[in-house]
Amino acid sequence: MVAEIAVRRSNRCGFKSLGFISRRMRQSMNVDAVTDEFVHEVFNGEVLKWTKTDSLGEVITHINQSDGVDEVGKSKASDETGTKSRSDPSHSNAVIFTSKCFSCNIRFGRSPIDNLSHRSLNGFMHSRKNSTQLVPSAPFDSLNSSIKAKERPRRVRRRQNVDTLKVVPPPPRTPVSRSLQRYLRSLSSHEALLYAKREIEHAPLVDNNGNGSYLYAPLFRNVSIFQRSYELMEMILKVYIYPDGKKPIFHHPHLVGIYASEGWFMRLMEANREFVTKDPEKAHLFYLPYSSRKLGLALYKPNSHNLKPLTIFLRDYVNMIASNYPFWNRTHGSDHFLVACHDWGPYITTGHMELRDNTIKALCNADLKENFIAGRDVSLPETAIRNVRRPLRNIGGGIRVSQRPILAFFAGRMHGRVRPRLVKHWRNKDEDMKIYGPLPVRVARNMSYIRHMKSSKYCICPMGYEVNSPRIIEAIYYECVPVIIADNFVLPLSEVLEWNAFSVTVAEIDIPRLKEILLAIPLKRYLKMLMNVKMVQKHFLWNPSPMRYDMFHMILHSIWYNRLNQIQISQS
Repeated sequence: MVAEIAVRRSNRCGFKSLGFISRRMRQSMNVDAVTDEFVHEVFNGEVLKWTKTDSLGEVITHINQSDGVDEVGKSKASDETGTKSRSDPSHSNAVIFTSKCFSCNIRFGRSPIDNLSHRSLNGFMHSRKNSTQLVPSAPFDSLNSSIKAKERPRRVRRRQNVDTLKVVPPPPRTPVSRSLQRYLRSLSSHEALLYAKREIEHAPLVDNNGNGSYLYAPLFRNVSIFQRSYELMEMILKVYIYPDGKKPIFHHPHLVGIYASEGWFMRLMEANREFVTKDPEKAHLFYLPYSSRKLGLALYKPNSHNLKPLTIFLRDYVNMIASNYPFWNRTHGSDHFLVACHDWGPYITTGHMELRDNTIKALCNADLKENFIAGRDVSLPETAIRNVRRPLRNIGGGIRVSQRPILAFFAGRMHGRVRPRLVKHWRNKDEDMKIYGPLPVRVARNMSYIRHMKSSKYCICPMGYEVNSPRIIEAIYYECVPVIIADNFVLPLSEVLEWNAFSVTVAEIDIPRLKEILLAIPLKRYLKMLMNVKMVQKHFLWNPSPMRYDMFHMILHSIWYNRLNQIQISQS
């Protein structure tokens, strides 16, 4: 336990020190353990509150020597010191007061003591030089007993559990027969991909509509195809990671902020043993492990609006890969992929023709007007990670629909063309529509940003400078139906997910009709979407230790799935 003596500043004395005894300090000072917390309040010679303790060894108070008082047991005895303890062996308690004047505010634990005088104690203790032994001159029984000592239960501070979401573990992998394993090992990488594509085209129907199924069918465009494709990915896929490139641009993941998706994928991919191979001849996909965020920090000159140095750097890197390895030239880069979450991700790939036209790019900026090719490229979910050690912090915990007072909520900076229009039409216009720019301080004091999302039926997710926004995944995290306003945006993981089941898409031109559109949604459909938001949540989680069907595996599956889309069966 911890005993604490705090001496507050007073007009008449000027103490400003904190006496503190902790387990670590006791070990370093060879002091007997203080086994319980004690609280005494003394006023006019009477004990007002007394919390009984089990036992007390020697007590040391640390008071700043600049205030003129040394440690008890090491004092030069230049100031007055009043102390008291209980000598009864059945109640081995002690109180120590160290003061510099006759009026100080002294607090034991959390209880303040006002107007304390050294004469208010019926007796005192003397602290001897170079000794911490406390010698009582009178027991507590000699004090005025008109007010009985009161016991109060000791408060136990429990660490608040902020990770409210309990991740349900997925079912184990389907066992693969030894004969099938031998057959797959006998195939070349290209033949294995052909085999997987045929199997997916003839995927058996599965019924995953029940609540007990881990894969909930309404969330997927075709749950039978997804399940079969995922199983084949686990059986077949091998990824080779190029070791070339120096930190911090390569092999150095960026794990916090709104661009964290690319960093978390890199971190988990490079640590993976299931899919990563050291033999490039066995690989079906090749990963270019660069960070678009780190590249921008390293080479971009602020306010220059010049991305050419970044483009040239990535072009030279690909040329180096193509000259040192035969694998790029074998497919002209079509079996290579990169993951980039920065807004500049699509632009910095334009310096190399094959990189731009052939490579699979997992991008947060999945804009059809910015050379994003649906069916080849992958729309990367944009996640804002605030705590690397606890990426699942505060997820879940949305309140009941009947207790959600807000119809729609948005707060954020005024980026791009859509947000200013949204704020212009709806800020301070309707009580049901909580639309802000940056969340005002007066509002945030009463309800935080996260609490706003958990208390809203719909969370508005307008595009910023580019089409994607971390609010889409935040809405799913905080169990609020996302309303996406971004034309030409390919929604994340849309190769397999059916976004209409758990979100609303509104055209930019319909912003003035936003409330009308939301109120037109029947309650039954809204409740279904909200349930689907909770069901799809597990597919957008960054687990420090990856689990089947989580964010890492869903992104990798989309890359695998789009690679299969490029293969023609007629080639066999």
